[in-house]
Amino acid sequence: MKVTGKVFKYGDNVDTDVIIPARHLTSADPEHLRQHCMEDIDKDFASSVAAGDIMVAGRNFGCGSSREHAPIAIKASGISLVIAADFARIFYRNAINVGLAIMECPEASKDISQGDIVEADFDTGIILNKTTGKKYTSKPFPEFIKRIISSGGLLGYTENELKK
Repeated sequence: MKVTGKVFKYGDNVDTDVIIPARHLTSADPEHLRQHCMEDIDKDFASSVAAGDIMVAGRNFGCGSSREHAPIAIKASGISLVIAADFARIFYRNAINVGLAIMECPEASKDISQGDIVEADFDTGIILNKTTGKKYTSKPFPEFIKRIISSGGLLGYTENELKK
């Protein structure tokens, strides 16, 4: 499983209140959340992100409250993968639960720039910056995590498993 997209780059300590501001939590509808994703730090994000694009950030991405709205908003925006130096643990788990692919890679997080084109392979953990030609290695997803993500999240995965 591979994804390729244009990079939207953010810094350290991007918290869930920045990903989806609390004033927009009047609805859990993914379309509503998508429209306001990242608006407090990147007012053009929602109108310029395209399906398949990749978000790259620094350390402690998704810190703050434990709301699932944050990874839902990112996924609904079309982002296919978030690469960060590391993630807040509750965000990490919530991202997998909703089927948002995430990879930890401090070197890629530091080197990749806004607008670069990046390809990531979930099977090998290889991240390729197609703009610069530089490769990075992240830990590949375990098979069961790949199945959760490809099922659209934990609910879809559970439904698929129950059908077997």
